[in-house]
Amino acid sequence: MDKQPLHITNGDVLTNVLNDLDVEGVKLTWQELLCEGPTSEEVFSKEFLEARKLFFEQFYGIDLDFELIKIELDKLNNSENYSEIVLWFEYDLFCHINMIAVISLIKQKKIDLPIYLVCSGRIAGSKRLKGLGELKPNQLLNHYKKKVLLNEEDIDMATTIWSIYCGIDHNLLKPYIVKSSSFEYLSNCLKAHLKRFPDSIDGLSILGRHILEIIKKEKITSKNHLLGYALNYQGYYGYGDLQFKRIIENLSIFYLVSEDCIELNRKGHEALLAQHNYALELNDNMTFGGVKKIDFLFNVSENKLVKSTLNAN
Repeated sequence: MDKQPLHITNGDVLTNVLNDLDVEGVKLTWQELLCEGPTSEEVFSKEFLEARKLFFEQFYGIDLDFELIKIELDKLNNSENYSEIVLWFEYDLFCHINMIAVISLIKQKKIDLPIYLVCSGRIAGSKRLKGLGELKPNQLLNHYKKKVLLNEEDIDMATTIWSIYCGIDHNLLKPYIVKSSSFEYLSNCLKAHLKRFPDSIDGLSILGRHILEIIKKEKITSKNHLLGYALNYQGYYGYGDLQFKRIIENLSIFYLVSEDCIELNRKGHEALLAQHNYALELNDNMTFGGVKKIDFLFNVSENKLVKSTLNAN
């Protein structure tokens, strides 16, 4: 039997599109959002799965379907049937954290095949970045035709970044912001990640501040209206509905909701003026890989994370 490519996609939507376009090869759909919650370096180990199961239950009320995950991942156990591996991931942080985990898993399984990357983002004639699912069929196939072969340095870089992400010092990611590689959007994603931590002055993450600025500048009529703005103007994060709904709810101390309007309250205006550090009051107990969000602050002037004293007992 002739060997085929193994395509690892960023979700069901893209898998279905590739099937509709009759793209040759086996499709493995990646079903995780590793940019949030605890992770461990050995991808999909028992420790990893237990931590992820607890995270989804506590934060999103979701019961992980381990059987579905296993069915997909079992496709990696037949590497002798494949000619190459093609990764289909987008320009954002959501996809990039998943992507480096996938590459790490491939290396952990000692799979020795060429690894290619198909990554969307900047598109000729478009003012905004586009995801793979937003591309027209001819654009998507053209991306596939121009897929990038990852070299050993790229792969080592991805596995190292995954190791750092699962560790306790995310400042170690900083050198990779300026390191050249085949990952065109990695630098932007790493910068975006560090800014997810509370600002050292006002205690807001960059996403939190952006949402409060939307409420201040726009006539927002409902939380769904606000969610739409947040989803459409989030830059390099790639967050979905679930993630933004949680963030918006966590920011509720800063706004008032009436029948047809959401407005900043006094505390919201003070937060935007950086008159107080609200990190402790927000008490966002999200974990990013190996670190708790509340344990670090992002210092803009030093462009790095600093240990927080706000959460000290």
